[in-house]
Amino acid sequence: MSQNNLVNGECAPLNPENFNKVIDGKQVGLFLLKNGNLTAAITNYGGRIVSLCAPDKNGQKADVVLGFKSIDDYLKATAVYQGAIIGREVGRIAKGIFEMDGKSYSLPINNGADHLHGGLNGFHNQVWEVKSVTASSIVLSYVSVDGEMGYPGNLKVEATYTLTSNNDLTLKFSATTDKTTPVNLTNHAFFNLEGEGNGSILDHILTIPANYFCKVNSDKIKTGELIKTAGTPFDFRKGKPIGRDIILETSDEQLKIARGYDQSYVLKKKHSNKLVLAATVVDPKSGRKLEVSTTNLGVHFFSANFFKGTDVGKMGKPFNFRESFALEVQDYNSPNQKSFPTLILKPGEKYETYTVYHFSNLK
Repeated sequence: MSQNNLVNGECAPLNPENFNKVIDGKQVGLFLLKNGNLTAAITNYGGRIVSLCAPDKNGQKADVVLGFKSIDDYLKATAVYQGAIIGREVGRIAKGIFEMDGKSYSLPINNGADHLHGGLNGFHNQVWEVKSVTASSIVLSYVSVDGEMGYPGNLKVEATYTLTSNNDLTLKFSATTDKTTPVNLTNHAFFNLEGEGNGSILDHILTIPANYFCKVNSDKIKTGELIKTAGTPFDFRKGKPIGRDIILETSDEQLKIARGYDQSYVLKKKHSNKLVLAATVVDPKSGRKLEVSTTNLGVHFFSANFFKGTDVGKMGKPFNFRESFALEVQDYNSPNQKSFPTLILKPGEKYETYTVYHFSNLK
């Protein structure tokens, strides 16, 4: 597989040699994928999407995913989830405590008084095994051992990234366990459809076809209550610029807690293999359009409210406040909300989710 396209001016100045590093005795590398109009770079450090190049309405390509130019930059970054696989549990678990089958489990605290995104040494900070790689696809695997970050059971996880000739990036997760355990995986890519470091995303037009979102308390922990999106700043059903109602963050309680958008939306109430539309985003300037479809129950929308420009990406530009967005497809539950659909995986069962990121352009 040629590495020259991406390195020599495709749209992201990446040198694969900058990703050759041994971490915890395991080899890290950069893997370049191409199919049709899309080019991607994946590293097995955290299963991260480092780069994703897509054409605009005039055929000009830009890198629409935030990432760094080297593994060393990832290791020293203040924003640690860029493009990474998150697990075993995406989101916050209050005080790092959950109960399952009458037993209490204690997880490490890494976000205030709470457990976030699988803990400090969650899946984002692990070196994944490269099972196979082709010109357009890569299969990664990881075994999370019993007790890792406090979670029970040996969990075997597989993640498959594929570029299709239909301008799709697809991501398939599968997992099995030998003990009952909670599992809720996602990818935490940050997007800017005008290109990494190319300014605010507040004029991007976002559509989320969801009638409900999850209420959070002052610690951003889900309360178990669902709020109707209608009549709130969180109503994106008909599509609107991300910045239209974010100005209400001084008066709307939920916006104020998150200092912007940082909420989980309900796409469906029951588990199924049916793909549903999670979100559509359009950049009026470039004409790029992103449609995200998933088998997950929900999607979490985050408007990069905490970036301060301290991290500098692969394009040599800082990651600034609200210059990117994340659409984390996931099941909207946490282990402590018994009224929500379960996240529990048992021995003999198989966890599977499938997500499609489809790129096109406005005519």
